[in-house]
Amino acid sequence: MERLGLRIRVFLFFGLLAGGSIVILAGAIALVVSRADPPLSTAPFVTAAIVFALLNTGLLAGVWLLFDENVAKPINRLSANLRTRAHAGVDRDLDAADARYLGDLAPAAIALSEQAATSVEDTAARIAQETERLGAEHSRLAALLTESPIATVLLNPAQEIVLYDAQAAAILSEIAVPRLKAPLADYFEMTSLNSAVAALDAAGSDVSFTFHPRGSGAPLGARVKALGADGHIIFIDPPAGTADHVGQRPLVFDFDLMAPERTSMIHDTPLSEICFVILDLETTGLSVSADDIIQIGAVRALNGVIVPGEEISTFVNPGRPIPPASTRVHRITDDHVRDAPVVSVAMQSLCQFAHDAVLVAHNAPFDIGLLKRHSQGTDAVWDHPVLDTVLLSAVAFGTTEEHSLDSLCDRLSIEIAPEERHTAIGDARATAEALIKLIGVIESKGLTTFGELEPELNRQARRLYTNANA
Repeated sequence: MERLGLRIRVFLFFGLLAGGSIVILAGAIALVVSRADPPLSTAPFVTAAIVFALLNTGLLAGVWLLFDENVAKPINRLSANLRTRAHAGVDRDLDAADARYLGDLAPAAIALSEQAATSVEDTAARIAQETERLGAEHSRLAALLTESPIATVLLNPAQEIVLYDAQAAAILSEIAVPRLKAPLADYFEMTSLNSAVAALDAAGSDVSFTFHPRGSGAPLGARVKALGADGHIIFIDPPAGTADHVGQRPLVFDFDLMAPERTSMIHDTPLSEICFVILDLETTGLSVSADDIIQIGAVRALNGVIVPGEEISTFVNPGRPIPPASTRVHRITDDHVRDAPVVSVAMQSLCQFAHDAVLVAHNAPFDIGLLKRHSQGTDAVWDHPVLDTVLLSAVAFGTTEEHSLDSLCDRLSIEIAPEERHTAIGDARATAEALIKLIGVIESKGLTTFGELEPELNRQARRLYTNANA
């Protein structure tokens, strides 16, 4: 009973009243008839009981509808709004008019929320000062590393990337999209590095070696230095001309990755520690079986943060004209995709980018269905766990709320620039922001791991549509 939502419990309460009153009336009639002397005809009593049951049920149904609309729904909305303010950082006024029949509950909630917000603002101001100081130090460090002609990559003991600078990003980008937590073996042959690491004990400081990029690419000179038990730092000599094309890419790092993995089982992993790839597709239409992908956008989120610069944005040549009706929505024409990669090439790049990640999309059955269909005949395998932000929104706010991407972003105070809406990368970025905020709301409900969340997703999916994990 405790697992049922408030509205379901209220409905059951009124249903019990209706059923109980009918049972009591039937019992009273039976008692009167059984004790009557001489015996009474039961026909008038049965007619009266039927009329009472219909009128009583109709009355209670009407009262329930009024109660549901003016009490149960506003309570759900009020609690959802309070959760988003407390756990998703959404700073928007609570609507007291929506809860006007709840007596002093809404004003009291607003007063408490404002008092908490004042305390949070004071704390946030102090944190902002410290963040500004740390940000300035980070900028100076990034500038120093970027100005250096040497590319820097930091590895944890599992030889996963923990830090890379702009120079390293330029080198990695020639092989695949740079990404934190990725095994360095995704980018380079590891034989020479492993030999250099083995020689570190004897060398005592650093060891030079030659790095061979995977696929095509000239060998690169490099040095490796041990960081005790915390891993290794690698300095790579960039190819000539790389420094001229570095751009303004930030220094990217997450030192939480230095610690060993808490668990290798996705179901036991806290939501805030999962690596997510949030994606969106623009297509020639709305059919999974008949339409084709014409644009892919994807970003990565790790340890509860969207990783800056780690994203894919590419047009895809569908090999057929784009219908004018679709162009009116996403503004993509045949000229945009004429020189774009074909879908098999785009699938390979996206699949590598999403390696060992949980896939996230808004209305995931559509996007994941297209990926699976277009991966046929390629090495891309889409067997990743899947999260759907439509279902996450239903878990957080209930099925009676609107769960379109626009409505979700409005509820979470996420702004999408008009020129980015209905572009794959723009919608992917907005979905990623929504995901981070939704995780905070969902964790406040006691659903902290992927395994705890999955049954709730499946329950909402049965109400809305088939879950992409099925």
